[in-house]
Amino acid sequence: MSDLFQHSIQVILEGQADSGAYIACPSMPDYAYCWFRDGTFIARAMDLAGQPESARRFHDWAAAVICEREAIVERALEKAARGEPLSESDYLHTRYTLDGQEGEDEWPNFQLDGFGTWLWGMIEHLRQGGDTRFPPIWGQAAELVARYLAGLWRWPNYDCWEEFGDRVHPHTLAALYAGLRSYASFTGRTQYARVAKQIRGHILQHGVRDGHFVKYIGTDAVDASLLGVAVPYGVVPPDDPRFQATLARIEADLRQEGGGLHRYARDTYYGGGEWLLLTAWLGWVYAEIGQSERAEELRAWVAAQATDSGDLPEQVPVHLNDPPYLEWWIERRGPIATPLLWSHAMLLILDVRLGAGRGPA
Repeated sequence: MSDLFQHSIQVILEGQADSGAYIACPSMPDYAYCWFRDGTFIARAMDLAGQPESARRFHDWAAAVICEREAIVERALEKAARGEPLSESDYLHTRYTLDGQEGEDEWPNFQLDGFGTWLWGMIEHLRQGGDTRFPPIWGQAAELVARYLAGLWRWPNYDCWEEFGDRVHPHTLAALYAGLRSYASFTGRTQYARVAKQIRGHILQHGVRDGHFVKYIGTDAVDASLLGVAVPYGVVPPDDPRFQATLARIEADLRQEGGGLHRYARDTYYGGGEWLLLTAWLGWVYAEIGQSERAEELRAWVAAQATDSGDLPEQVPVHLNDPPYLEWWIERRGPIATPLLWSHAMLLILDVRLGAGRGPA
């Protein structure tokens, strides 16, 4: 087992609070929270890396956070059914403090993808452990989330990069599809299978242009998060021609030969550098389709970006889309987030898919 594999487990364990929440990054104040999106991928990585107790503790935390906000879910569904706009107090937040409270600063909190991802990841955790029933609070939270997503999936909301809140994003819809499909399969509640089918149909009808999936409905641009449409969300299999065309566009538009993956072509966050978690995600896709050599190359690139202590940053300032924005963001938020637990998680997932234990990184 590689040193970086073991170090990644340690970084995640050290970043898990007593509550079960995973801090996004311990060195950046704006990231001193737990996101449902990041946290679920981190928990999934820990499941795969032989640390299911860590994952269970995260899901305990997540379920408690949701159940404490049942009134918010009910209010959101009532307003949505009447066609009324939702205010900041009418929806679940995307991130919470490590003890489960809303943040007090302004944030683009209306993001649905994290809750679809959590529903999927929580059920994957149960299935991996051979469980056929929810622990009581998990079941209550899962039903609330399923109803919440089924009632709001058509609403524009912020994407997984917390941007473009007036758009509908195929990646977000894919996460909702995966969560609702998993929930329907696990519980036998067919009404959620019907909603999942509607979401998939909407993605395929409106989220594809010129034969490939798009960043948001109404553009022809791609986004690296579209990798999730196939892996792990399963809207289409990785060999589907529409996903293969998307993969080709992502490689052509968002990655230079031998480098890492950008989020999207006009990204300016810290100048728009190359993201480790996305590069590992790309490797995960190639591992799933049997292109292990390409996956190994991407894994090697991710490992090469580690600091001397083995920590993985969020991104590296290489082949920047807009270089002046690097200093602009550093002045406002500080250095690039390091270590980013989600980066370490995606490295773990890729390593497991490739087969951990190939010697030192």
